[in-house]
Amino acid sequence: MPADPPTDAPSSSSPSSPTEHRDRGGSLLQSPWLLALAFVVVHARLVHEAITWQYTIFGDVTLYEWWARHGLGTGEWPVLDYDWVYPAGALVPVVAPSLVTDDLLGYEIVWTALIVALNAAATVLLVRSTPRGALGAWWWLLFLLALGPIFVGRLDGVIAPMILAALVLARRHPRIATAVATAGAWIKIAPGAVVVAIAATRRDARDLLRAVVVPGAIVSAVVVGVALAGGAGTRALSVFGEQGARTLQAESVAGTWFSVARLWDPAVTIEYNDDIFTYEFQGSGARSVADALDWILPLAVVALAALTWWAARRRPERAYEIVLLSSAAQLVALIVFNKVGSPQFVAWIGPPVAVALATLPAGRALRAWWPPALGIVLVAYGTYLVYPVAYGPFLDGATWMIVVEALRNLALVVLMAGAAWRIARLGAVRNA
Repeated sequence: MPADPPTDAPSSSSPSSPTEHRDRGGSLLQSPWLLALAFVVVHARLVHEAITWQYTIFGDVTLYEWWARHGLGTGEWPVLDYDWVYPAGALVPVVAPSLVTDDLLGYEIVWTALIVALNAAATVLLVRSTPRGALGAWWWLLFLLALGPIFVGRLDGVIAPMILAALVLARRHPRIATAVATAGAWIKIAPGAVVVAIAATRRDARDLLRAVVVPGAIVSAVVVGVALAGGAGTRALSVFGEQGARTLQAESVAGTWFSVARLWDPAVTIEYNDDIFTYEFQGSGARSVADALDWILPLAVVALAALTWWAARRRPERAYEIVLLSSAAQLVALIVFNKVGSPQFVAWIGPPVAVALATLPAGRALRAWWPPALGIVLVAYGTYLVYPVAYGPFLDGATWMIVVEALRNLALVVLMAGAAWRIARLGAVRNA
């Protein structure tokens, strides 16, 4: 009869086996109930912080409520009757809460519930439609926790779940993905990056027509048609003119030099823009940089689209990964080369990483996403420190906050360059 194994020897049947611990841990993290509980806890935390910071977070929501209430009361609507800083489709989420409540507090409650519900729907889609959906969802919740309550207090909380859903759908249903992303772009332009990425990876003109042109044109025709029927005229595209009037926002990546220069140059000043409710750098230098970005941003998008097209032609078997990389690169570029640079923009760049972690096969492709996944969480937390935690000290020129903001902006540049490099490497190296 064989001797019993030593009591400290590992055994496949032992409850303390490392393999069994890993299996238990994996099963626990895969539990839909635990994930649902985590979703509730994270969003409860975000909502609690939003209430704590109140106007700092809900200031824009207050403005949304005014636009909606003014339109319902007077019949004068943004886009339809006067220029607006948002595309015409943004009227839908802005007006929706005012249809079920008649006071500001009620509007804020319904608005917050709308954001949470949209994110819940997108997260469920991520979990149920991808091979490792739970992994992607856990990372997505960590990212939102790091970013903080700004997610629930801006229109970006509407479009970020739409970007997430579009990228999940792009894997098997590119036409639906294009429709969702186009609808999001008519709320705020950023989801258009997903449309560009899908278009650049189509196999041929026929595929491009069916998967991108037709669904995108249908959604756009509906939005523009409704706006024109409401009397918008050329105001249907007024968002582009409104953006052109801006100079460099204080938090923008391109404004980093001016921000750091405050440490030694008292002539560098930040002032509040009463027309568009942002803090901006003043002076001819900042204006020149802002004007240059009006041209650099679209050129960057075109360059990334061309790189995507080239890589997809070289590596058609990796087309979906290239869609995710291209979307990530373009979404970060929309921040890096943007003269606005509001903190809520960071919400755009989480979805490509969450979807990549949830869908890409185990191995080199998946491992390549972990460094940017960590970097983006740090960027999100740095953004949270700047706004809302220490926005006042940042505007006042506190050294530690200038450094935090500069490091965050540098990290965004590195993330954009890294995504572009990965696309180029996929196209250039057969076994990348």
